[in-house]
Amino acid sequence: MRMTALVLALLLPMTAPAVAQEWELYQNLEDTFEVNFPGTPTITETTYTTVLDYVLPARVYSAERAPGRYTMTVVDYTGLGALGDARSDECESGNAQCRKNNSDDIGNGYWKHDERSAMMWATSQLIREAEELTQLAWEWQDKVEGHSLNLTNADGSRTFAYVSMHEHKLYIMEGTVPRGYPEPGLFQQSLGWIDSEGNGVRYDLLYSNTYHGMGLYPNPTYNGGQGGGVGAAAPAGTP
Repeated sequence: MRMTALVLALLLPMTAPAVAQEWELYQNLEDTFEVNFPGTPTITETTYTTVLDYVLPARVYSAERAPGRYTMTVVDYTGLGALGDARSDECESGNAQCRKNNSDDIGNGYWKHDERSAMMWATSQLIREAEELTQLAWEWQDKVEGHSLNLTNADGSRTFAYVSMHEHKLYIMEGTVPRGYPEPGLFQQSLGWIDSEGNGVRYDLLYSNTYHGMGLYPNPTYNGGQGGGVGAAAPAGTP
């Protein structure tokens, strides 16, 4: 009996930190996503520079569970149309790169081109920062399209990333583990979409921000028939 008590006394201090880092499904109502994190993530407000040098607000959600690092970066493109309008107002005559052209295809200041290229731009930045790209594939999470990447870094660690875009927000998901460690599957396979009340959103048909988010087609129904998708309002200048 005394030996059992001694063993328990030794185990309790060792297990307490592990409990504090248990994986849990984290939901964020403002950025309308959910994902498994090892504990509540730290949130950092920052900015993000797009392919056409627009500066947008962004948040980085980050958590660590030794030896892995896990981040979700969310970039808000909803104000891009207004930035494009402002850039075109100041555009020098004859400068085609910032001219007024609020068409369905271009948008003032080429802001629609910029938003359509968001996933490709983010993907290219991840590849540029890595030592080696070992896999790049088109994928989806709950019927929202994206890019799946496996990367090897200069220190031998590996990053498993997913880049997606939903309702004018860009999502850059990165799970990094040391050389030889298993893929962070509990993190990378858990991404989902929610509405403003925390209800899960799984579309009945494939969703693309280029076509649905930017207003070319109505959003697919989701969860067996609910309409519209998350955040139906489009940014300024969206048709």
